[in-house]
Amino acid sequence: MANTNYPSASQQPSNNTPSSSNGGRNLIIGLLVAALLGTWGFMLWNKNSGSEGGNVFSGTDAQTETVMSESDSLRQMFNLAEMRLDSITGANNNLQGEKTALQKEIDSRKAEINKILSDNNATAADLKRARQLIGELNGQIGRLEAQVTQLKGENQELTARNTHLTSEKNVLSQNLDMRTAENDELANTVDVASTLAASGMSVTPLKERKNGKERETSFARKVDKLQIAFNIENRITTSGPADLYVIVTDPKGAIVQNSELGSGAMTTRQDGDRNFTAKIPVEYETGTRKGVSFPIKNLEGFKAGDYKIEVYHNGFKIGEGIRSLRKGIFG
Repeated sequence: MANTNYPSASQQPSNNTPSSSNGGRNLIIGLLVAALLGTWGFMLWNKNSGSEGGNVFSGTDAQTETVMSESDSLRQMFNLAEMRLDSITGANNNLQGEKTALQKEIDSRKAEINKILSDNNATAADLKRARQLIGELNGQIGRLEAQVTQLKGENQELTARNTHLTSEKNVLSQNLDMRTAENDELANTVDVASTLAASGMSVTPLKERKNGKERETSFARKVDKLQIAFNIENRITTSGPADLYVIVTDPKGAIVQNSELGSGAMTTRQDGDRNFTAKIPVEYETGTRKGVSFPIKNLEGFKAGDYKIEVYHNGFKIGEGIRSLRKGIFG
């Protein structure tokens, strides 16, 4: 996007901005104006005195021009105009950049004035033209001052709007962060609440006969598997597949591992990382009570003592049971 002539909205005043440098420039301009007016007054008085026969310098027009020639007078007027222009453009970076139509006209007049005042052979008509151009230049500088004042006002308005929009953005951002946190908290609450609950757990040690039939036994050496059964239920859990993780701990505190059961490791929400014995996939239907039953076999056989069974879902322990196995007559 092309540069505009508007002063920069983010520009901060420095030590070289109108607040400091313009004061010095205005003082110099004022002093030069006072000196110039005093010189013109002296010239007017001296001319009138000469016309009445009382010329202080026994004067001729040539002597008066020695004090202040027309060209020198115009040069001071032109210098004052340039200082005034510099005081405007010096503090406005955009005015020093892309030239406006008004600035181009000002530059054109400055060039023409400079050309006339630099000509030692300038005629009275040339000097008259220079005086006219300086008058026009001051008029243009006045319009440029008005333009800068308008632009500054618009810039201040834009700055105020930007400040207001930034404030609104911060409020919206804070509200969004708050809503996001609330949504995260709600999602976490729903996630926790959707955890299945297990009830009615039973652990039955079974002996498998050669004919395929099974019978319950409490003697450890005769147990081929532990049949674990329980019910799961939740009123808000969506229907679909769910994974249950079962941990079986033997009497010595070791977790039973069986590759056929998909033994592995998991991360729980309350008990950290734990190894599990079996991963049991189930299909659950919202709002119903579903019975789950599965066998656990130990490749190393079962020993006498207490076997602890824990069931996890969604990182939480949802059920627990203990089954004791006895020693047989022969071990």
